[in-house]
Amino acid sequence: MSDQTAASDSEVKSRKWWEPVLGIFHRAENWAIAVALGLMMFLPLAEIVLRQFETGITGNAAVQQHLVLFVAMVGGVIAARESRLLSLSTFTAYLKSGYAAAAKVISNSVAAFVTAALCAGSYAYIFGEYSERTMELFPGFPVWWAKLILPFGFLVLTLRLVWQAGDRWWLRLIPVFVAAGLFWFGLYEFDEVEGFVWPLLILVLVATVLGAPIFVTLGGAAIVLFWGWDYQYENAPRVVTVNLYDLVKSPMLITLPLFTLAGYLLAQGQSSQRLIRLINALFGRVRGGPAIVTVLVCTFFTVFTGASGVTILALGGLLMPVLTAAGYDDRRSIGLLTGAGSLGVLFPPCLPLILYSVVASSARVSISLEQIFLGGLLPGMLLLLLTIGYGVIRQPKHVPVAGEAAFNFDSWVRDLGKAAWGAMGEILLPVVALFALFSGYATPVEAAAVSALYALILYVVDAKWIRKVSILKELPGVMAECGLLVGGVLLILGVAMGFTNYLVTAMVPDQLVEWAQANIESPLVFLLLLNLFLIVVGCLMDIFSAIIVIVPLIVPLGAAFGIDPVHLGIIFLANLQLGYITPPIGMNLFLASYRFEKPMSMVIRAALPVLVVFVVGVLAITYWPTLTTWLPNLVLGE
Repeated sequence: MSDQTAASDSEVKSRKWWEPVLGIFHRAENWAIAVALGLMMFLPLAEIVLRQFETGITGNAAVQQHLVLFVAMVGGVIAARESRLLSLSTFTAYLKSGYAAAAKVISNSVAAFVTAALCAGSYAYIFGEYSERTMELFPGFPVWWAKLILPFGFLVLTLRLVWQAGDRWWLRLIPVFVAAGLFWFGLYEFDEVEGFVWPLLILVLVATVLGAPIFVTLGGAAIVLFWGWDYQYENAPRVVTVNLYDLVKSPMLITLPLFTLAGYLLAQGQSSQRLIRLINALFGRVRGGPAIVTVLVCTFFTVFTGASGVTILALGGLLMPVLTAAGYDDRRSIGLLTGAGSLGVLFPPCLPLILYSVVASSARVSISLEQIFLGGLLPGMLLLLLTIGYGVIRQPKHVPVAGEAAFNFDSWVRDLGKAAWGAMGEILLPVVALFALFSGYATPVEAAAVSALYALILYVVDAKWIRKVSILKELPGVMAECGLLVGGVLLILGVAMGFTNYLVTAMVPDQLVEWAQANIESPLVFLLLLNLFLIVVGCLMDIFSAIIVIVPLIVPLGAAFGIDPVHLGIIFLANLQLGYITPPIGMNLFLASYRFEKPMSMVIRAALPVLVVFVVGVLAITYWPTLTTWLPNLVLGE
């Protein structure tokens, strides 16, 4: 027997008996979310076709909405499996191994309790005294069957959080006992519970600082606050899960996973290389050409992936050599990439724009996708041009090298034509998406489905049908990666609806409005204070969490000071873009430090000039409302 065979046999023997079973379960999760996303794409496309024959699919809208619920729960489960649930704190990164392990046990203990409570609450919602189990999603399929994903998803989340609490059995038992103890405590009939609310909220806060996921923070806070409000602990988790389920009734929410899927399909292909070739062929010979390439490519990918961190991590290695070859030193290159990585948030169909529209609408301010998409175009262009201008100015003067070929117009046209033909699919994607959205032939959901189908075609054609088998193996993984991000965001959004429900019930937004009107007289002063507040929020929270938590609070304030709701939304998102690169804890600063293996101090110094450029742009967006409102008024006639 060869050494290789012996090693293989030894490896097989060392595997635990449950690992093959878990592998099957993991593949089933990937396929489940791939099928769900596929159905979400197929059903609106089928509706477009059937509408031409004056017919449609029975219950199509309701089925799509429940597919969103399925993607939210399964995506959250996959995110937990990969230990990639979004969290607010990076504190544990600075802890030594022993302290980090203790922090993991504490945070996972609180997280396991919250997810178990939500599991119990969703079970009570489906099978409780007031549940409705006669309604059908479509003939022969009761709605409550679709709702079962709620308790099942929270159960799997609980088990995974317990398992990940440590690498030994006794460590994994701690969250079980802690969760059981908190359950007993909550169910005990106290005469007064107000005195327990703050200690429990502090416990949730401690778990958050130690790395608990954001949805645990929001869900745990909502459960504690509702318990303190009506004294009935068993009602609190049910209220949160009811709000999570009600979330799926938002028709615009379906566009979120579809546009995100389009972005992930692009990122998995060769789109970045083709776009770099095209923009380099177009601008490479002009002063600042490499900076233009960097800014435009980063913006394009942030638009379709919705997360600037993904852009820095994915494209940093490709674009850094482009800048350094043009004479930019490491500091200037890293500064430009760190800033450019956050551009794109204001361009349609970026995920934060969609999410803002959904959350603002839930706060009783109606903002359509068309309004927020059009409102972000000119402010986005302003930040784009300012960043390009900075990059052009900062490029060192080009010194001709002996033997360097002179510019040849015919050769340039040929190279540009080849690059444009190669990237034609990527060039047309925004055109297809915006035409479908604004032409009147498709609803926003159908436009998102068209974009996702177009990106899928690009992904398949990119493989040239040579790798048919590997495509079938890779596609569920790509869609699971998309579902991981979308599911994590939707899970946060769902439990945040419960937290927002409590804030509305406790009249917190009304109290903020009263305080602001009593202490702030000028709308201009209000906007300045809002800018400062949102920059801090952008430093401390990722953009998705900030939208979900902060928007319900600032929307009534904006209305009280007469701020146009679309203008307020673009101010909000532009400031969060700025927060990404604001020292000392802007998220893109950490990601750039990790990607380029440079100390944080160097990355902060490199990003400061771009930060100044962004500040100028954000102030212009804030105090020049016509920049935001002119295009929606022109196109939509408002």
